[in-house]
Amino acid sequence: MLGDPRTVRVTGDKTAAVFRRADDVDAEQRPEDYAGKPVPEAYVWSNLTSGNGARALWLLLLPFMVVNLAHWMRPHTRGLRKTTRFYGALVRLLGLTLTVLLVAAACEVALDLVAWQCAGTPDCSDNRSWLGFLAVDSSGHGGWWAQPGRRLALAAVVPAALTGLLWYLSHRTWSAYESQQPLPHLPEPEEDLRRSALSRQGFWYGRRLVARLRAAHTAAGLLTCAAAVSTSAARFDRAPAGPLALDILGRLLVATLVAGTVVVVWVVCRRGRSENVIDQRLDRFATQLLPGAALGILLLAVVYAGWHRPGWVSSGRLPGDATFGGIALVQGLLVVALAIVAAVLYRSAPGSRTVLRGLGGPAVAMLACALGGVMSGGVAQRVGDWLDSGGTPGQGGRPLPGPPVLLTWQASVIPVLLVVVVLLALVLALRTLRVGRAEIGQIPGDYPGEPPDTARTHRIAGARARAVLTDHAPVVLGIISTVTLLLGAAALIGAWTTGEVPGEAASGAPPFLQGAAQTAQALGSWLIGFGFILLVTWGRRAYRDASARRTIGVVWDVGTFWPRAAHPFAPPCYAERAVPDLTWRMATWTRAPGRRLVISGHSQGSVLAAAAAWQLSPSVRRRVALLTYGSPLERLYGRWFPAHFGPSALTALHHDVDCWRNLHRPTDPIGGPIGLAGDCGPDVDHPPLKDPLVYGRTETQPLPAPILGHSDYQADPALAAARATLLARLRGGGLPRQAAAGPVGSGTSQGSSGQGSPDQGSPDQGSSGRSSG
Repeated sequence: MLGDPRTVRVTGDKTAAVFRRADDVDAEQRPEDYAGKPVPEAYVWSNLTSGNGARALWLLLLPFMVVNLAHWMRPHTRGLRKTTRFYGALVRLLGLTLTVLLVAAACEVALDLVAWQCAGTPDCSDNRSWLGFLAVDSSGHGGWWAQPGRRLALAAVVPAALTGLLWYLSHRTWSAYESQQPLPHLPEPEEDLRRSALSRQGFWYGRRLVARLRAAHTAAGLLTCAAAVSTSAARFDRAPAGPLALDILGRLLVATLVAGTVVVVWVVCRRGRSENVIDQRLDRFATQLLPGAALGILLLAVVYAGWHRPGWVSSGRLPGDATFGGIALVQGLLVVALAIVAAVLYRSAPGSRTVLRGLGGPAVAMLACALGGVMSGGVAQRVGDWLDSGGTPGQGGRPLPGPPVLLTWQASVIPVLLVVVVLLALVLALRTLRVGRAEIGQIPGDYPGEPPDTARTHRIAGARARAVLTDHAPVVLGIISTVTLLLGAAALIGAWTTGEVPGEAASGAPPFLQGAAQTAQALGSWLIGFGFILLVTWGRRAYRDASARRTIGVVWDVGTFWPRAAHPFAPPCYAERAVPDLTWRMATWTRAPGRRLVISGHSQGSVLAAAAAWQLSPSVRRRVALLTYGSPLERLYGRWFPAHFGPSALTALHHDVDCWRNLHRPTDPIGGPIGLAGDCGPDVDHPPLKDPLVYGRTETQPLPAPILGHSDYQADPALAAARATLLARLRGGGLPRQAAAGPVGSGTSQGSSGQGSPDQGSPDQGSSGRSSG
């Protein structure tokens, strides 16, 4: 990034730091050597998204990260504060259902399939010595642990440990990320609706909310374990011959579980983020009492279920169908309600560039629910098949009841969804071919006087056509989310009305329908298992291979940029460390009289640069210039997150900073123009850069120039020219001023530094960084 192999860390730690060239370390002590020259600095934040092998565990948190994105995708609105808060509460409730779904899947595997079904069936447990102390023999008797309630109580260790692991990961990252102190500054006037909420001093300090949500979700997970352990015992005790004392205790326990659930939902819905101030308080009731009370209820449920009950045997399934069906129904209703609220918000201030007319958040929330269903269903299906394969059918063994019917129905609709995805891919491929043919006629005009080269022209046209695919992502997501919602509703209705798996439910139907149902069931089971194995394989590779972790880190760049406002178990928000770092560095540098600064950002680094500039006080912003290239600020963030990166917010940012220049290429699938309306538009966007820089072979470029797309903007002379223009503008004026310059990059590509020269006093400086590599 600095163009020099000799670099020195000047501030920061191993996680994120600012670097200088070795020759520039003591620049402040030698101002006479830097007359007319800048001091480039690089802010490196790669370890915030890739880091060590433990980051591979973040793959398990993918649904949580996606639902957290839905919170920030709400449409831009004017007024309607109560509706906006209601939108946030709905997304937080969706996040809570995902936690319950994950823990319920662990309960399904450990309690139902292993402890209840396999350990209670001699045909399954005979070939598994590790189940010997839990198993019953052919006469229905066994050791002390063989009683159903004690088996369930012991198996509850697995989902309880999973809940504890999620709590630990969230707490550890909370201490490292959410507890970073942002730069205090005077709050912006609330009535100035132009500015983004990212300018509020408490925006990047979500310590209180994440702590409260972490306690609520931990309690929800423990209460789910308690319900799975105690439900069957309570059902046995309610039978006419059941013991009266245990029946009363079971009813009290169920009432306690219901009360605990109500309290958890109340804590989740009660309040959202506090962004106007740096809120350092913690809600002691939620953070301390709630998880402890839930753990106490779980211990009571374990003791209650493990009590001796003569004549109690395990048969069939645990009541998982009702559990998973209830979760699916609640999720569907919440997504529909979220769509209605989003439509209301969008109508108050419609924007032509907002994706799906404001329904991007609900579509992404539906995707999060689908990912959670695939992960939970995949685990249950694979474990169920594995346990069944260990039976002895040749010796008269019988198959296990298996996972809940609903999970099989949900797996069976996956082939239908894949057909829709394939059709969409074909439509996009045809559209890309048409766009590519149209671009062929435009390319000769971009390279006048060059001899034609058909193959070269087609490659350039293909790169431009593929770059446009990014703009079709909203429609694709909208169609897939709608189809997923409809298929999920069909699976829920089929499971509840028939009580059988699709293949059995279709018996007696016409041969074509029966064959289609059986094929969908078999193919869906294979696909959902394949997806689970792929996830595990990817996670194992990421744990062992640093390059694979960097690839995952690029995926997290967008997903973990936003604070954890909807789900505390999502991967941590690296911007809650990176933005304060950049803001503190920019503010401390410009604090000296006359100093100026250029912050230069590539790709996700441009988003960090804008977020850091928003956090500066207005007087400091006027001493900062912004250089962005390959920037998704408008193309992705402005369209998908209109409430925070919409046209009014970006326009306000341009008026607040001293100057702003943005570079982009037609072959770049991520970066694009800022496209500001009004007086400032032409000042920001540079005309599209040529890519490749040279069409054919020349004296200076005897070898073919590569098509760069999103990477290596530093190779284009336009970048150096734009940087020089910004620094020259910063140096203008009546008083001597000093400028700092540096890049902020992301992904596997880099930023580049700006240029500046002081007239007197100390030298210039800047900040930059990249996410991986």
